Amino acid sequence: MKKKLIEKINSKKAKIGIIGLGYVGLPLMIRYCEVGYQVLGFDIDSEKVDILNSGESYIEHIPSSLIQNVRSDSLFEATVDFSRIDQVDAIILCVPTPLNKYREPDLSFIIKTIEAIAPYLRSGQVLSLESTTYPGTTDEELFPRIKDAGLDVGNNFFLVYSPEREDPGNKQYSTRSIPKVCGGFTPSCLEVGIELYSGVIDKMIPVSSTRAAELTKLLENIHRAVNIGLVNEMKIVADKMGIDIHEVIRAAATKPFGFVPYFPGPGLGGHCIPIDPFYLTWKAREFGVHTKFIELAGEVNSQMPDYVISKLISALNGQKKSVMGSKILVLGLAYKKNVDDMRESPSIELMEKLRNLGAQICYSDPHIPSFPKMREHTFQLNSEELTADLLHQIDCVLLATDHDKFDYQFIEKESSLIIDTRGRFSGNAPHIIKA
Repeated sequence: MKKKLIEKINSKKAKIGIIGLGYVGLPLMIRYCEVGYQVLGFDIDSEKVDILNSGESYIEHIPSSLIQNVRSDSLFEATVDFSRIDQVDAIILCVPTPLNKYREPDLSFIIKTIEAIAPYLRSGQVLSLESTTYPGTTDEELFPRIKDAGLDVGNNFFLVYSPEREDPGNKQYSTRSIPKVCGGFTPSCLEVGIELYSGVIDKMIPVSSTRAAELTKLLENIHRAVNIGLVNEMKIVADKMGIDIHEVIRAAATKPFGFVPYFPGPGLGGHCIPIDPFYLTWKAREFGVHTKFIELAGEVNSQMPDYVISKLISALNGQKKSVMGSKILVLGLAYKKNVDDMRESPSIELMEKLRNLGAQICYSDPHIPSFPKMREHTFQLNSEELTADLLHQIDCVLLATDHDKFDYQFIEKESSLIIDTRGRFSGNAPHIIKA
């Protein structure tokens, strides 16, 4: 069975099924189609499915022309019908893994998905989980359900974990060029998993188990979270000393060895860095381990929005204004610059805190024309055009996300007060406050 499936994959006769057509699943789909595979995409959002089947994209940095190309070549179709899972030879799960309100792992998307497709799984398939999760998820949650479906993992069905490494908007690295880690439930599973991806990814990194692959993903993002926590704390120290932390980081980065620059901000955002460390701290408690270092970084990072708000309030007080009733313009809703991705964006928390303090909030983001519908956040706002008239009416401009499309010289010239959380304004003008 293994040999037959590998031959099918290598000959590109295998049909690829991708579940979850978002920031991870959509680029992966395009890459498989580029090399000639047929892909059947699954998503629970019928609106997204209709958009894709009409040849359009709903993600800014993925042009509609790419969707139109794979549709016109009859290589891609999207569906909400999970019973069609028996039509594919490879199943790749790219579903969300958020935290619940207690900041504990929420595996509901993974579990609901595997339970939805379990009745339609068949022999001769390979299933790869790409969602970020704690070590043991593949073995403890997916394997038992596949086994209960009557399949023999490692013999007539193959199970791997291969974490996504997408970086939305990064033009330097693509799905193809980012090395891909893969761990198998058995050695045979690993062999199939490597073949599944090696035709579309330039470099594969095999590891000894699914647990090793799961921990690899967490370590990558915990490394970033801890270092961002360090520079966020250094930012506060430098501010008390009257030193520009961004100048210090840029100077330190000239050292050709032993230093990697990380930059502070108003808080952590995105689908990985604010979430992934908590997956490990939660799982580590099962083994009697208290991850003090990771949790301390999380504590520092989670306090950044409050630090920014305190700097903003102090700056308004300096102009004899109260935050209540002040008009505050937030620059940038996305969690990082030059993308339209709002997942876990600290901008939203800043806006809510300011609204709760009585401020009048508006925003400008060239990548997000209207505040979208979100499960936990509600603002009836559209992006404002940055005109001199608007900036003259604003009591405080809060730079939360430093998109390259913003005209920073114009903003600096026309604004009466700017709170800069990204170090984008280089001048020492008295109306620019670093935060």
